[in-house]
Amino acid sequence: MGYLDNIIGRYKRMRSMRELGCVYTRQYALVGLGSHCVSNLLPVIQYLQLPLKYICCTSEKKAGLISQKYRGVQGTSSLQDILSDDTVSGVFVAANPHAHFHIAGEVIRSGKSLFIEKPPCRDGSELESLTDAVKRYGTKDIVVGLQRRFAPATRILQKRLRGEGKRHYHYRYLTGLYPEGDALFDLFIHPLDYVVFLFGQAKVKMADVIIGRDGGQTLFLILEHKDVTGMLELSTDYSWQDAQELLSISTDKGQYMLDRMEKLDFSPRRSAMLGIPWEKVAPSRTVVVNLYGRNGFVPIVPNNQIVSQGFFSEIKTFADMVEESIGKSQKYGLESMKATYSLLGEIKAKINKV
Repeated sequence: MGYLDNIIGRYKRMRSMRELGCVYTRQYALVGLGSHCVSNLLPVIQYLQLPLKYICCTSEKKAGLISQKYRGVQGTSSLQDILSDDTVSGVFVAANPHAHFHIAGEVIRSGKSLFIEKPPCRDGSELESLTDAVKRYGTKDIVVGLQRRFAPATRILQKRLRGEGKRHYHYRYLTGLYPEGDALFDLFIHPLDYVVFLFGQAKVKMADVIIGRDGGQTLFLILEHKDVTGMLELSTDYSWQDAQELLSISTDKGQYMLDRMEKLDFSPRRSAMLGIPWEKVAPSRTVVVNLYGRNGFVPIVPNNQIVSQGFFSEIKTFADMVEESIGKSQKYGLESMKATYSLLGEIKAKINKV
């Protein structure tokens, strides 16, 4: 037991030293202080101990209270104060979606690294304007905050799908009413970007929209990718208390079921003989392999919902890019959004005709 205890103790010390050695030295600023920032972004920024110098908001009164709430952080209502400060290397933007395009442009022109929450802009022409500005001003560290791309389940799913023949998928994304904005660009951008991220560029084969009397909106879509076809139901006609997000993917090897980024299961495909399903001839128990799921019993960081939803990894990825100047903008930045915005524009044009 002494030998085993020694090995365990050595591993724990190595892990602790590795975590303590992960130090961020660049200065950062946060633009926006809504519920999303407070609930999802700031906890990660604080956990990683990113040196946050400014928090910017539109209200001067609110800005005056920031330093009392967050020690060592300066509250301001002036974006220019941040952009003119040469000590600030990276800027997190999570303001009102309608302001994202303007703020993103200002940050890019300043040459500072940019983390921009979705949607970064309202249409393809604005996206092109931002990507042109990136090339003109040489900004190389950019991350668009579509957190599903960074979720642990996504990494597992991408690796598994890489070696399998894909047949079709079914995606249901169901929330409650959304009267405060554009559901297509503010909400449905999540599942639409996700299928583009997983399966590549898509074209709309079929689109229909149903508008309820209370404003609930439901989109039914059939999308064609290079090697797979998918059916989607995207809706604000359900409930926020019981919001649902379920993606099932059929492959040559079996079926994947991803539930709200929290649980990823795989069921191997049942064998057949001359087109006859063997399970009808010799019934057997259904095999379900759990590939990912949070352990709610052990309260450690990997079992936190902020991690499983991808918020932790997206912020850490951005901070690592800024600190190391590794420039992965093509993978996670504005350039990576072109196929998504092309799809959004096509859907918008089709549903406007309905």
